[in-house]
Amino acid sequence: MSFKRASGVLLHPTSLPGPDGIGDLGPEAFRWVDFLAETNCHLWQVLPLGPTGYGDSPYQCFSAFAGNPYLISPTVLLDQELLTRTDFKDRPDFAAEKVDFGPVIQWKLTLLDRAYARFKSKAPAKMLTDYKAFCHKNADWLDDFAFFMAIKEAEGSVSWDNWPSDLRSRKAEALQNFEVHNHDAVEKHKFRQFIFYTQWENLHRYAHSKDIQIIGDIPIFVAYDSADAWAHPELFYLDETGKPTLVAGVPPDYFSPTGQLWGNPLYRWEAHQKENYAWWVKRFRSVLSTVDIVRLDHFRGFAGYWEIPAGMPTAEVGRWVKGPGQAFFDAVQAQLGTLPIIAEDLGEITPDVVKLRDDNHLPGMRIFQFAFSATPADPFLPHNYTSNCVAYTGTHDNDTSVGWYKSAPEKEQDLCRRYLARSGEDIAWDLIRGVWSSVAMFSICPLQDLLGLDTSARMNYPGKPSGNWGWRFVPEQIQPWLIERLKEYNFLYSRE
Repeated sequence: MSFKRASGVLLHPTSLPGPDGIGDLGPEAFRWVDFLAETNCHLWQVLPLGPTGYGDSPYQCFSAFAGNPYLISPTVLLDQELLTRTDFKDRPDFAAEKVDFGPVIQWKLTLLDRAYARFKSKAPAKMLTDYKAFCHKNADWLDDFAFFMAIKEAEGSVSWDNWPSDLRSRKAEALQNFEVHNHDAVEKHKFRQFIFYTQWENLHRYAHSKDIQIIGDIPIFVAYDSADAWAHPELFYLDETGKPTLVAGVPPDYFSPTGQLWGNPLYRWEAHQKENYAWWVKRFRSVLSTVDIVRLDHFRGFAGYWEIPAGMPTAEVGRWVKGPGQAFFDAVQAQLGTLPIIAEDLGEITPDVVKLRDDNHLPGMRIFQFAFSATPADPFLPHNYTSNCVAYTGTHDNDTSVGWYKSAPEKEQDLCRRYLARSGEDIAWDLIRGVWSSVAMFSICPLQDLLGLDTSARMNYPGKPSGNWGWRFVPEQIQPWLIERLKEYNFLYSRE
């Protein structure tokens, strides 16, 4: 698929401003779209939008299909009269610049429960009709997800392998019995999904009205503690009790000397192939109904992936195993057509990964921060880019550009200054100019780099299990000079 030359900003909705402790899909999200439009950026990149679980990571979700209820806007619920002003009287005094996930989750779920109670008692007829239509249209994943979450709550939030065996193994009689006694709990989760997707679709439609496309994200693996693994155990390497036998990760690399032990269950690719990759087709179809372009995380895993025996303390012990390869993309594209995919091709990239990417004409990723540790032949330097790539100053997994530069070895700082012909005093914008002026089809930077922020604004430390994903900006940080400067870069480098 061919894309037009454009630029954009990486910002997850949790990082938006707002009074409820976490960014959401309400007024500030629409203001954010307005900001992008004012600067003549045409891309907004987000992280996965699923319901976060352990560690609050958008890459470890309770479902590959559901939306994150913590992103639901209470302000919109107030406008719809599903909440009243008195519902906000006990709102905690949240910090503006950081998400404190524990109290935030408690507060958001309190509000959602109040909204659900009002929905049951006095929802307008059209809303009820829309709700029923949503449940019917999405039944193939929604029913499993709502049951999964309701059982999880009833069992004290423990992982599904610790549930009673009849529920763990999805015995029909046990599920029917659970539904009889917990109908409202199941329905509540369907309601939250209905609200999330209604709000997201309104925001997505508004982005389109401003000529902005949204780049979403598909993590290659799903969380073990997810509705997907529970509902489709035959598609994963799980034993007869539902526990994983093989898990995902990456071997030692520049991010971590012991590798990264993600712990996600690995796919039984032969089982997927037998059903013509139906689960994956459904997944692509679902994500591409909510975003315009998708970054396919850990693309190298489709060529070959690191297999770690379950129970290992680190990712050091494992082996490379051949992935589904071209057969996967042939099957998916035969059913869905050419897909608007960006291949996340970072890490240990071998010739088979490059071939799989190029045979499917997929743009890869170039991270400017990675470019200064070797020689001018480094593939991450802009003069070595091809047009069919997406260039970033850094991503959610990197330090901010200011933080990276301050902590980089002097040798890297020196090559960076020489390459850019700059002093390094305005390093974030120097790197932005570098990727914007490159031949890369898309140029993208995190908002933290536009704001020139240091390491304290970093979004994620790979391999660190908690304390990530919390950064937020405040409205006062978006100043007129910022709009004008970014608009000028988009003009100068033909990214309008």
